[in-house]
Amino acid sequence: MNARTWVSAVTPHRLTTIRGRLLIGVLVLLAAGLVGNSIAGAVTLRTYLHHRAEATLRESGDRVHQALEERPQTVDGDQLATLVEPLMGITVIDASGKIAEQVGAGVPRAINGLTEDRLDQVLTFDGATSVPDLLALRIPTAGLTITTSHQVVEASAVILTMRTDIDRVTVADFISGQATSVGITLVLAFAVALLILRIGLRPLGTMADTADDIASGARSERLPVHGSHTETDRLAIAVNDAFDAQARAETQIRDFAADASHELRTPLATISGWLDLYNQGGLSAPADLNRALERVDGEVGRMRLLVEELSLLARLDAGRPLDSQPVDLQRLATAVVQDAQVVAPDRAIDLYAPEPAGVHGDQPRLQQVLNNLLGNAIQHTPPGTTITVTVQPTATHVTIRVTDHGPGIPPGDLTRVFDRFWRADTSRSRANGGSGLGLAIVQAIVHAHHGTVRVASAPGTGTTVTVTLPAQREQAAPPAPLTADLPDTP
Repeated sequence: MNARTWVSAVTPHRLTTIRGRLLIGVLVLLAAGLVGNSIAGAVTLRTYLHHRAEATLRESGDRVHQALEERPQTVDGDQLATLVEPLMGITVIDASGKIAEQVGAGVPRAINGLTEDRLDQVLTFDGATSVPDLLALRIPTAGLTITTSHQVVEASAVILTMRTDIDRVTVADFISGQATSVGITLVLAFAVALLILRIGLRPLGTMADTADDIASGARSERLPVHGSHTETDRLAIAVNDAFDAQARAETQIRDFAADASHELRTPLATISGWLDLYNQGGLSAPADLNRALERVDGEVGRMRLLVEELSLLARLDAGRPLDSQPVDLQRLATAVVQDAQVVAPDRAIDLYAPEPAGVHGDQPRLQQVLNNLLGNAIQHTPPGTTITVTVQPTATHVTIRVTDHGPGIPPGDLTRVFDRFWRADTSRSRANGGSGLGLAIVQAIVHAHHGTVRVASAPGTGTTVTVTLPAQREQAAPPAPLTADLPDTP
């Protein structure tokens, strides 16, 4: 890693990125762990050294006590030194309370006064001005005679001391070593973490570049998916789905605008043609003028119907609430079938609705659903084709089926039957169909009532459209059946 890479990795701008925040978080956690471990180690080491020194001092004091139990006892300085650890100092106090002899370097004479009233107690001197850091144990030795190289002393006490300032230096050296180790570890961890994050976050960088390309106009580009089921793959799949949905929405909007303009262009062209003919004096006869007005009125009616259908779809797409009141689909289906038999007396339309079927909904909109379904069945089947309308209630749902025995729908067209302005007749002629919004309106109304609609068809076997709506929880008393009042089919 060169110097430029290191500088770019720690600039303020970099620290605001995901990589920078992750790097800082990892280093902070690692530093906290290392520093905490070092502090705990230093405290443990210091406590251990202190306890070891205190234990050593007590053991040496116990050996002196054992020697005193065999009194009267006379020992020389060398014998006394063997009773204690080599690192200890020995101070001999005579009968007058003065220091008679000292063995060991660095033992201050002030230790006599500091321990005078504290017999057989391990005393800790830490940071005192008159003595270095040490532990001291004063042991009374009445009856003990100590022979030194200079004199024979009737000892009243001996003071065992152990310097602990060496332990302080040991702990300081340990802390210094730990600090160096922590620094080196953090530097190495920074380099390794930066490399790992650079490699690990590379897919995000690629995704960001691809998203920039898509935003710049490359709408066919998609985020790379490696198939490893990682978080980045899941994110890429979700974003790709969002891009696909946006592309489909944009395509639908363009198609909708093109289809709507086409649907409006035809009646407008017809109206404009008749008006031009009138302005040119081609409609001088009253009969021709009446015929022209009838055609214009018809085209205006088609435009009005198209605008109303588009307005309805816009309201449904916006999620505006519909009226909700009890509706008996048995009665509603009966009325729709009766109207259809009047409009198409040459068709055999059978209704099977043996019992009331209550739902909560908008009655005019539900009637429009039945009208559209029955109208499609009549319009897209040959004369004489039988059509069956079934209304079947259950405890939780009401199912409406409109079945015809016509030519059916090719499998490739089934996925498009609910598309707006789509008609199986690619010529767009109104002679063979309406605006192409009938099933789209059916689907929107049914979805607004929290129901479902599906189409099942096969060439040569007919088509069945099934609508399922939530049933009314509390149904009214069942009315008298109306199927017996249907007019006979001619």
